[in-house]
Amino acid sequence: MTQLLSFISDKTLALMLPVVVYWIFSGFFYFVSELRIPFFEKYRNHTPEEEKAKNQVTVKEVITNVLVQQFIQTLLGLIVVAAEGAEEVDYSFTPTKFLADQYQAECFQILNVLSICPESRSSAYLLAITSQILTWIVLPFARFMVAMLVLDTIQYFLHRWFHTNPYLYRKFHSVHHRVYCPYSFGALYNHPVEGFLLDSLGTSVAFAASGLSTRGAIAFFTFATIKTVDDHCGYSLPFDPLQRLFGNNSAYHDIHHQLYGLKNNYSQPFFTHWDRLLGTYVSPTEIKLKRTERKVEKNANANGHTTQRSATVINSSLRKSSRVRI
Repeated sequence: MTQLLSFISDKTLALMLPVVVYWIFSGFFYFVSELRIPFFEKYRNHTPEEEKAKNQVTVKEVITNVLVQQFIQTLLGLIVVAAEGAEEVDYSFTPTKFLADQYQAECFQILNVLSICPESRSSAYLLAITSQILTWIVLPFARFMVAMLVLDTIQYFLHRWFHTNPYLYRKFHSVHHRVYCPYSFGALYNHPVEGFLLDSLGTSVAFAASGLSTRGAIAFFTFATIKTVDDHCGYSLPFDPLQRLFGNNSAYHDIHHQLYGLKNNYSQPFFTHWDRLLGTYVSPTEIKLKRTERKVEKNANANGHTTQRSATVINSSLRKSSRVRI
């Protein structure tokens, strides 16, 4: 079987590519935040000063933690790949004309007696096109969606359990929440036990349940990594296609990292249906509206105090002027 890259097997690529993509994509957001580019700064979820004051772990510690976890998980994955051996799947694209001839010939030989085979070449050609669409588009897409839904289900209930069980939160999940103001490198910053259960085991079960091919796994693992980094990037970007297409985005997940949102927005990394169905959903729009109302109320109160102080000063001046005239 032909590999995507001649120097590495597809199975090994499925393990290695997400790691490479993680550091490239998170590195982009890191340099954007460090350079404080004005175009991006207006979309920042937290100011640099707030991040420095509230985050309880250094960037160096976060990077070290993630590298160690990725090394362990990749090593375990390579051992599993070696034990399984090569995958016997033919990824070569079959020309439609050849398929049409094949279908027509096989039908006349085997099933013509049932009168259900195409008797014309045009019917055989249509059947061949349908087969190609199912094989190369519909079935892979359906499997990809199943993998996404399975991973979301696993991560929602495990994530929620790690929050509602005091011991699990204190011992394991609180590590991730040391990054109070999320940033890209912190996407996979976890206790190793939690990282194994939610990330390694979760994606493996999703892969197995969906029936994805190895190349489907390459796409799924890589996309899940990109999505997770984007959810922790620290920016609510209206032009980011991932944040536009998915309600489970940076603004949504940032709520979960705040004290008022610890018991909400457990879903990750793709959809929000479990939060909505089980009553743990908080809308970023709702939070933004409340913040705006508080800001307006605060400004109104400040203006009211100022007006009241001004009136007091004016009245006092008038009384003094009256005494002087008398």
